[in-house]
Amino acid sequence: MEGLTISVWALTLLIVIALAFDFMNGFHDGANSISTIVATGALTPKQAVLFAAFFNFAALWVFQLKVAATIGKGTVDPAFVDHYVIFGALVGALAWNIITWYYGIPSSSSHALVGGLVGATLVKAGGIAPIVWSGFGKILLFIIISPFVGFMLGGLLMVLVAWVFRNHSPRQAGAWFNRAQLFASGAYSLAHGGNDAQKTIGIIWLLMISAGVATTDVQTLPNWVIYSCYFAIAWGTYLGGWRIVKTMGSKITKLTSVSGSCASMGGALSLGLATLAGIPVSTTHTITGAIVGVGAAQDVRAVRWGITMNLVVAWVLTIPASGLIAALFWWLGTKFL
Repeated sequence: MEGLTISVWALTLLIVIALAFDFMNGFHDGANSISTIVATGALTPKQAVLFAAFFNFAALWVFQLKVAATIGKGTVDPAFVDHYVIFGALVGALAWNIITWYYGIPSSSSHALVGGLVGATLVKAGGIAPIVWSGFGKILLFIIISPFVGFMLGGLLMVLVAWVFRNHSPRQAGAWFNRAQLFASGAYSLAHGGNDAQKTIGIIWLLMISAGVATTDVQTLPNWVIYSCYFAIAWGTYLGGWRIVKTMGSKITKLTSVSGSCASMGGALSLGLATLAGIPVSTTHTITGAIVGVGAAQDVRAVRWGITMNLVVAWVLTIPASGLIAALFWWLGTKFL
């Protein structure tokens, strides 16, 4: 570690930018939590965002800081990270999030942050030496695995529900799932908060390590860092990303209370398992895979595959695009920060 000392104002500014990213993460990805219950009419949009925000924050007491540890030490070597790298990473991720939010594209805030961190670090180091491949490679691998797991769990839950309720009319099953989907969506929001808030915790921790004001033990992080990150993502979710709600809730496939419940629970199980394992996965990829899975389980033709493929293209572009933007802002940071 270079043991850099930065001014208090610069450290404060970067923490504020990190929390702004965390807020935008909730604003951008909050749609993932509420799209199914809004699309099926289980809750009004205002009720849904309050519901999701509550569970985003409640994740603070459920999950350990394993994802934060992966972001803080398992993506790039902390010895190469300084406040210019953190500045580039955060602004690169924020810029990509704003661009994709404006066009209603459900891209990954998680991968935007990882891409920004890697892009800024690589341009500073002038090569790939800082990359911790055991962690970064796992993140890249889960670009494929997480939507596939979501797809499989969502589809299998849909098949299981169809078998369990085979002697019930659609109306009877729908009445039961009007309540069940609230549980499923709550579980998804809990897992979303647990995985995504910790990514910002990891970035702030990395910043504090580089500034010499934190140790390399994530358990020694001040509580204010943890609480503020969970609050920021919950607040962002509460304000909501309505452009993306439309894409997630209705454009991929038509959702009912039954299919919406299966999609939310499939996404929740995928995210929860990844968070417990300390793997920073994309909540967007996971829920999209689950929505496609429940649609395909009913009828392959019910999925709008053209829109789905457009989303995949955005996913592939996220890490390199945010990395390039981060590299530019790393350079600007060295000149003006």
